[in-house]
Amino acid sequence: MSDTAGMPAGPDRPDPDGAPPEPLATYAPGAGSSPTGAGVARRRRRWLRWTAMGAAGLVLAAGGAGWAVYNKLDGNITKDTDAAAELARYEKERPTPLVHDAQNILLIGSDTRSGKGNKKYGRDRGTQRSDTTILLHLAADRRSATAVSIPRDVMVNLPSCRTPDGSRTRAQFAQFNWAFQFGGTACTIRTVEKMTKIRVDHHMVVDFAGFKDMVDAVDGVQVCLKAPINDSDARLKLPAGRHTLNGEQALGYVRARKSIGNGSDTDRMDRQQQFLAALVNKVQSNDVLLNPTKLYPVLDAATSSLTTDPGLASLRGLYELVRGMRNIPTEEVQFLTVPRRSYVYDANRDELVEPAADELFTRLRTDAPLQVTRKEPDTAPRDEQAEDSEGPDEYDDSDDYDSDEKPDDPSHTPSPAPTFRGNTAAGTTCE
Repeated sequence: MSDTAGMPAGPDRPDPDGAPPEPLATYAPGAGSSPTGAGVARRRRRWLRWTAMGAAGLVLAAGGAGWAVYNKLDGNITKDTDAAAELARYEKERPTPLVHDAQNILLIGSDTRSGKGNKKYGRDRGTQRSDTTILLHLAADRRSATAVSIPRDVMVNLPSCRTPDGSRTRAQFAQFNWAFQFGGTACTIRTVEKMTKIRVDHHMVVDFAGFKDMVDAVDGVQVCLKAPINDSDARLKLPAGRHTLNGEQALGYVRARKSIGNGSDTDRMDRQQQFLAALVNKVQSNDVLLNPTKLYPVLDAATSSLTTDPGLASLRGLYELVRGMRNIPTEEVQFLTVPRRSYVYDANRDELVEPAADELFTRLRTDAPLQVTRKEPDTAPRDEQAEDSEGPDEYDDSDDYDSDEKPDDPSHTPSPAPTFRGNTAAGTTCE
C-alpha cells in the first residue's frame, strides 16, 4: 500500500487513479522567474543602470575635458603682481573712480625682444619700450567703447618710478614711452592717471608674438593699400590693393613707419586704429564670440600672450570683460588719438593740445558721450582756438561748463557731445 494516498497530485507525483502526471507549468512570453514578468523588469533595470552609468561617464569625460581646457587657458595668463604691489604703494595719489560700472583699461604693446618668437625682431637689451598705448573706456551701460591712442613721443610729467633693479627714477618732464622703459607697467599707469585724472581699473600688456597669434587665430585681417609697401625694417613687402594679412604681415603693417604714409607716428597710430577696427569687425561678424570652435584658438592665443593685473588674470575675469563688450554695436566702438601737435621746443616730440585734450579726458572720466569722424571736424579745431588765443584769459569756456559746477562731478554731463578725429569699428580700411 502506498503512503501517497491522500496527497494531492502534482507534477512530481502520479495521480492515484493512474492518470499521467500534470505537465510543468509554463507562462506567456516574458516569463522567467515569475509569472508577473519580474525577470524582465530586473533585466530592464540592469540595462538602464548601465546606460545611465555610460551617460554619466560621457558627461564626466566631457566635463573633464572642459575643465582641462579651462585650466589650460586660465594658466596661460601671466599675473602682474609687481605692478599691483607698486600701485598699492601710491593708492592715495591715484584718481577716484567717478562713475559706477564704467571701466578704463590700459592696453600696452610691448616691443620686448625676450620671450619665444620675439628675438628675431632685434637684440634683447634687457629693457622694453612701448610704441603702442591705448586707453580703452567702456561705458557704464556697455553701449559704447572708446579707445584713445596716446602718442609715444608726447611730452608729459613722469612721476618718480621704481626700476627693475630696485632704484628709483627722478620725477621729470619727458616723452611718454620713457615711463614703460624705466618703470614698466606701474609707471605707465601712474603717468596716464597723472595726465588724464582717469582711474585705470585694469591693464593688459601684449608682445609681438601674442599679437601675431591673435591675428592668425581669426584667419587674418583684411586691409586695403593705396600704395605698395616695401619696408625691410618691418619685414613687409606688399603691392597696392586688397590683402588679408596673416599675423607676421599684420605685425609689420602696424609697426611700419617711415615707408608708409608721411612717416609720422601719428600716421602709424591712425593705421593701428584702422587695423584694430577691422579686427573687431571681423570677430563680431564671424560670430567668434558665440562659436566655441572659433573662440578657443582666439582665447588660447590671447591668454598665452597677455600679462594683466590680478583682477583680469583669470579666464573668468576676461570672460566677464568680453561678455560686457560683445553686444556693443561696431559703430559705437570708436578709435581716436589724444589731441596733439608738434612740441614747440622739439619738432620730433609732441605736446597735448589744450583745451581739447582736457575736454576728451573729462568726457571719459565722467562717462559722457563723444563722437568721431575720419575728417577733421568742422566744429572741432579746439587746437586752433588754443593756438590763436593770446592768453588763457581770452579763452571763453562758457560753452563747455557752467562756472558753478566742477568738471569732475559725475552728475555733470557736458553738452553737446564734441567731435574728434577718428574712426569706428564699423568702418573699413577698404573704403
